[in-house]
Amino acid sequence: MAPRPRPVSPHAFPGSVPDAASGAPVAVATSATPPLTASHREEPAAMTKTTVLPGIVLCLAIAGVSVAAQAVEERALEHPYVEALVVAILLGIAVRTVWAPDARFRGGIAFSAKQLLEVAVVLLGASLSLGAIVASGTALLVGIVATVIVGIGASILICRVLGLPARMAILVACGNAICGNSAIAAVAPVIGAEPKDIAASIAFTAVLGVLMVLGLPLFVPLAGLSDNQYGVLAGLTVYAVPQVLAATVPVSLLSTQVGTLVKLVRVLMLGPVVVFFSLIAPRLPPELGAAPPKAGRPGFTKLVPWFILGFLALASARSLGLIPDAAVAPLTRLAGFLTVLSMAALGLGVDVRVLARVGGRVTLAVTGSLVVLVVVSLLLIRGLRIV
Repeated sequence: MAPRPRPVSPHAFPGSVPDAASGAPVAVATSATPPLTASHREEPAAMTKTTVLPGIVLCLAIAGVSVAAQAVEERALEHPYVEALVVAILLGIAVRTVWAPDARFRGGIAFSAKQLLEVAVVLLGASLSLGAIVASGTALLVGIVATVIVGIGASILICRVLGLPARMAILVACGNAICGNSAIAAVAPVIGAEPKDIAASIAFTAVLGVLMVLGLPLFVPLAGLSDNQYGVLAGLTVYAVPQVLAATVPVSLLSTQVGTLVKLVRVLMLGPVVVFFSLIAPRLPPELGAAPPKAGRPGFTKLVPWFILGFLALASARSLGLIPDAAVAPLTRLAGFLTVLSMAALGLGVDVRVLARVGGRVTLAVTGSLVVLVVVSLLLIRGLRIV
């Protein structure tokens, strides 16, 4: 007798958008791309070379074209005005718009968007000394925490004014202020959020995260930001650690290092925030269809992703002199190429048509919340006189 199909996971690939924390695709069921059955899914433990190779090759092809395009730019214009990272995202989105990858490619695309991107983040730790954290000063660390708190409060207020349910307002606020879809996924069970609210929050947050990667570098000339200031802005506003790489690498290495440092502090706020909302969940107003809050607390690895621990481990090794100077440049180049490869996979996971399906109030809420976060971040940069 054939095994009974399992329920569709909210992390299946087609009709998906990339996870904002790790780049992994997160499904949004649409009429254009029907949801997967269990036979289409690839469980991580069952992944083999056969299941991941076609998708990785597809991402490699897009990454190769992107790197070649940057090389042509450098020869013709003496400077890559559109970096390979951006080209890879745009090409991936273009391919995804005209052709939805079938089951042969999904495992490899998901692997490239998640595991390879996480490896790139870990490798970046080899170029950063923990002395930078100490040198950043207490004022900046306090400012980061304050920005997260203000961002969550302002976002919840905007969502409630627009008439969104309390639980969805919390999801949007945490995704916006901390780390996108990872924050949404961590908070949702402790507050008993509805599946449709989770899907809508993830859909628009993820797509907007990609738009942030593409548009945020414009603040350098428009706001007259230095590399250091831009790194702080990116770390405070971009949703995911890997997306911070994509948004800052085209500007400078300093921006990348500062942005990653600020973003790591921001991500570490997820644990306290989840605990806080788990405590107030019983006091939230009842909503039709809302699930009961999940008992207990998320595990440590849920609150602090492994690649952040890996990043900190390599940064510690670098600070202690265990990583020689000669190894830093090759590791940085490898991290850069893996990031381009992963950005191709990220683009392949973006269905821009999802923007038309999440609803006007959600669109206004997420966009308004992000605008507030950008303004607060710029005020922090000016207030602390970061140069």
